[in-house]
Amino acid sequence: MTDTRASPSSPPEGVSDKERLRIRMKEKRTQMPAAETERCSRLITEHLLSLLNGHHTVMVYVSKEGEADTHALIDALIKREIAVVVPIIERETTSLRLSYLKNRAHLRVSTFNVPEPIGNEIAAEPGDIDAAVIPLVGFDNRGNRLGYGAGYYDRFLSSHPDVLRIGIGYACQQADRIPCEEFDIRMDYIITEEGIIRCSGKAIRHA
Repeated sequence: MTDTRASPSSPPEGVSDKERLRIRMKEKRTQMPAAETERCSRLITEHLLSLLNGHHTVMVYVSKEGEADTHALIDALIKREIAVVVPIIERETTSLRLSYLKNRAHLRVSTFNVPEPIGNEIAAEPGDIDAAVIPLVGFDNRGNRLGYGAGYYDRFLSSHPDVLRIGIGYACQQADRIPCEEFDIRMDYIITEEGIIRCSGKAIRHA
């Protein structure tokens, strides 16, 4: 488990504790060997598929380099005929718009190097989503999430509180405490290669 104390590579004075932690967690991620990230991502996918059993429409972030890989998860959900919705970043409005994804071949590297179905969008409504799989830069066992700092997911989730919130990341990204503010949205579940952490009383939907 990781604490929030400074490390030798900490940024200079004047940087917030939250940003210091964000930098450290990104460093931890990048230091993982490729074989280890593949192993961990595979286990995360297995845990996710068991958790998502019985859901009909799931929003899944499309992973970029450094993040827990969601490509196998997307393929497995499509194969199981669970509708997959992916977020598309709108920088002008700092918001997310949604698109169904029928095939990963439709993805193109786009904003912030995130793969998006540009040119192959199928509009999706937020109200159709049962659960959302959200990327984590860091987390604690109370469900507090450290993201990239722009607030895209916090704004989306605050507008749609009925969506089951599932954060995923590697166990090395866990902190004793994530500094949080009133607008930060907690996860209902967090999944790492080590298993599933239930952070709220929200129930899982079963088939």
